Amino acid sequence: MPIVDVKVWKGISEDAVEKIITGITKVMVELGIPERAVEVVVHEIPKSHWGVGGTPASRALVDEKPP
Repeated sequence: MPIVDVKVWKGISEDAVEKIITGITKVMVELGIPERAVEVVVHEIPKSHWGVGGTPASRALVDEKPP
């Protein structure tokens, strides 16, 4: 049974989580895996615990200037 581990920034909506779970399950079923065998785990991680370019995402995204 496949277990798909998804990591996202904290604050994602329940609707978005449901779409992630449904979408990933659909892809696995298209690959021939029985739907009941697919498990999807969504982990919410605070931006302060997620590094982007050597900086916590909570700071990196605030400091980023648009092109």
